Amino acid sequence: MSDKNAIEAALFAAGEAVGLDGLAKLVGKKPKTTLKIVEELIRDYEERNAGLEIIDLGKRYVMQVKPAYSEKVRSFAPKEMTAPLLRTLSMIAYHQPVLQSDIVDLRGNTAYEHIKELIGRGLVKATPEGRSKLLTTTPLFADYFNLEENNPEAIRKKIMELSREQSGKEGLDRWLGRRFIGFTPMYKSLADLCGIKEFKVVDAYNPTEEDLDTLDTIFKLIVSKGYREKVSANYAGEIIEAGSTTFDDIIAIMEILKDSGDPHIAEQNISHIRELREEYVSKAMTISLKANPTTEMISRILNDLHIGISPEGAKISPDYGTGSNGEIVDSESALLVPTHKSIDVDNIIERVSIKYESIINGLKNMEEKKNST
Repeated sequence: MSDKNAIEAALFAAGEAVGLDGLAKLVGKKPKTTLKIVEELIRDYEERNAGLEIIDLGKRYVMQVKPAYSEKVRSFAPKEMTAPLLRTLSMIAYHQPVLQSDIVDLRGNTAYEHIKELIGRGLVKATPEGRSKLLTTTPLFADYFNLEENNPEAIRKKIMELSREQSGKEGLDRWLGRRFIGFTPMYKSLADLCGIKEFKVVDAYNPTEEDLDTLDTIFKLIVSKGYREKVSANYAGEIIEAGSTTFDDIIAIMEILKDSGDPHIAEQNISHIRELREEYVSKAMTISLKANPTTEMISRILNDLHIGISPEGAKISPDYGTGSNGEIVDSESALLVPTHKSIDVDNIIERVSIKYESIINGLKNMEEKKNST
C-alpha cells in the first residue's frame, strides 16, 4: 500500500480530525514529507470532484461528505448514541442475560426508553421472561464495538481487560463512552493550564438534568475539597478533590492532570506559578508586622508567604466574617481576605493571587498606620 493510500484509509476510518504527527507516524515519514503527501491527496479529491473532501484544519485533517451531498445522505448515517444510552447498553452487555426490571432498578425509569431504542437499533434482543424481559446483546453489538464474537463471556472478558489496562478505569470508561475530564466551574481554567482539549464544565454540586447527562460523559471529575461525598451521590466515576488556597494547591492538582493533557504546557505553567509565588514571598519579606490567622486557610497562606504568626499579631480572617471557632470577625478589628464566593474571576491563578495580594497590601497598610502614630 502506498503512503497516500494509507493516509486516505486512515482519514476515512477515523471519522474525525487526525493530526499531522499521527499521520507521519503511520507512514514512517517526517511531518514535512507527510504534509506534502496530504496536500497531494487533497488536490486529488478536488480534481476528482468526488462526493467527499479533505479539509485542512491547521495540521489536522478530516475527511467528510461535501456540504452539497450532506442532506441527501443524512438518512444513511448511523446516529451517535448519547452517553446515558451507552451506559445502559454497557450494563446490559456486562450483566447479560439480565432482566429488564433489574436494569431499570439500576438506571431508573429512563432505561425503558433506552432499552426500546437499543432494540430498535438492533443492538439488544429482548425475550419474554415472566413479567419482565430477558435482555442480551446481538451480533450487531459485537460489530459496533469491534469484538470478534457476541459471546457474553467474551464481552465481560473484554470489559475486564479494559479495566486492567495501564489507563485503568479510564480505558474502561472511554470504551463505554465516557471520554471527557470534568471540571466544576471554579477549576475550569485548569484545562488550559494543563493543555487539556477534551473536557466538560459541570455543576456537580447541585446538578440539573442537563448536568446529570453531562456527568455521564465524564470519566474523571475535579471538585473542591470536602465535596466528594456530596458529588458521589450523582456521579460514579473518579473524583479528584482539589484545593485553591495556595499556589502549591494549584501545582499539586496540575501534577495529577498534566499527563491527561499536554505535559509540556503543564510544566511551563507550573514553572510560571512557582516564579509568581517567589515574587509574592519577596514582597512579603518587607513586612515586619506579625499576623494572627483566625482560620486554617489564612494560616496556610501566611506560612507560604513566610509571614510571622503570633496571637498578638494583626487579626486576619476570611471575608465571610467568622473564625474557625465561630467567632464573629469584622473589618474594624481584622483584615478580611476575599474567598472564592467573592472573587469574580475565572482564572484560578488570579484567584489565589488576589488572596496573597490582599494579605500583603493589608498588612503593609496596617504597618504604615502603626508607624505613623
